[in-house]
Amino acid sequence: MNYELSAAIGALLLTGAAVVCDAAEPPGSAGSSSTTTALHCGHLIDVAGGKLLGKTTVIVEAGLVKEVAAGEQTPTGAQAIDLSTQTCMPGLIDAHVHLTLQFDRTHYIDQFHWNISDYAVRSTVYARRTLLAGFTTVRNLGDNDNESVALRNAINAGIIPGPRIYTAGQPIGSTGGHADHTDGYRADLAGDPAPAQGIINGVDDAVKAVRQHYKQGDDTIKIMPSGGVLDESSSGENSQLTLDEIRAVVTTAHDYGFIVGAHAHGAESIRRSVLGGVDSIEHGTFMDEADMKLMVEHGTWYVPTIIAGDYVARQAKIPGFYPPQVAAKAIAIGPLILATAGRAYKAHVKIAFGTDAGVFPHGDNAHEFELMVQAGMPQMFAIQAATVNAAQLLKREKTLGSLSPGKIADVVAVPGNPLEDISLMRRVSFVMKDGMVYKLNSTPVLSALEN
Repeated sequence: MNYELSAAIGALLLTGAAVVCDAAEPPGSAGSSSTTTALHCGHLIDVAGGKLLGKTTVIVEAGLVKEVAAGEQTPTGAQAIDLSTQTCMPGLIDAHVHLTLQFDRTHYIDQFHWNISDYAVRSTVYARRTLLAGFTTVRNLGDNDNESVALRNAINAGIIPGPRIYTAGQPIGSTGGHADHTDGYRADLAGDPAPAQGIINGVDDAVKAVRQHYKQGDDTIKIMPSGGVLDESSSGENSQLTLDEIRAVVTTAHDYGFIVGAHAHGAESIRRSVLGGVDSIEHGTFMDEADMKLMVEHGTWYVPTIIAGDYVARQAKIPGFYPPQVAAKAIAIGPLILATAGRAYKAHVKIAFGTDAGVFPHGDNAHEFELMVQAGMPQMFAIQAATVNAAQLLKREKTLGSLSPGKIADVVAVPGNPLEDISLMRRVSFVMKDGMVYKLNSTPVLSALEN
């Protein structure tokens, strides 16, 4: 593993070299010497207040928002960016992605041929696409062998472009469960994965697995208390962790400052996860009224990932795209998430935006907004779910999720008013992250970012 990760990091360095050498330098761009930028927005969505503002100037200095002022202003010495025909908003947050993989027809064969370095190199492309789609922050909920830490570190060092990443490393689950990547392997390859690989069987294993994640430099924790769709086991909804195991993970994780997201389709696995103290339920397909009531009582967040369910249900109808047992689960489970999300919204469950990107192609994340609206959520709420709500889930609301003085200057814009046409969220025309411009007038600023 050490050799492969070293190779992956080396590949990341090589990939990032073009960013340094080919950088253009418009106002506020990566590599620009300017420290003050004035964004002249035609409209600005005040996600904290739930209001659409008129002409607004966002003044950015040293990577932070210095001021948000009505009208069009350009402080002395500042460089202005004309976004007068666009609607600005905070950088978007996707609270459920998998940046180091992408499922397609050959995935179940590729896993026997690709090294960790292969996944790591491909992840640089997925990270770039995600950033250009307007998602400046993501929570990465599961990888193969902690390779997402190398991706996160390379982005943080400015070596390659990508969103700010909070990664869970490998997910935690039980032997034969959704987190067990050896499901379906022949006996001599399957082995017996242990806590070091995220596989637990009992309370002691649960504690050890969390501490292993801390040792490996992860930021958050992902557990798999229920079956899933894309693994090669038979059930997509059965309970796969006990309440005691969940509590042990959560208690230990919170000791280390981690939040815990729980992949849970079945109603019983959702109930156990909420009682066990998890911070968020992911997918929640078979969530019932009792689960929703319990989540409201405990303040548990819900991350629906409607797009993932919609995508796998459609792909499962293509002969041979998934193995037969996977296709059967996708057809049975996928289409249900949209209706569940709509009921959860009406039940006042706290909802944060997340897509499960990697299950579908990276860069298409914003289609989730359209599906949320289709499920019955107002346009403003859907955008708030990807900004203030997601920031609260990640416990980063002091620095991310809205535009106010002192917060990180993550700003995106779309051509028009997404509160009238939510599909505009798929046409992000401007991207700023940490005060640096990565996309301007729908065009990548750096040649290394061109698709």
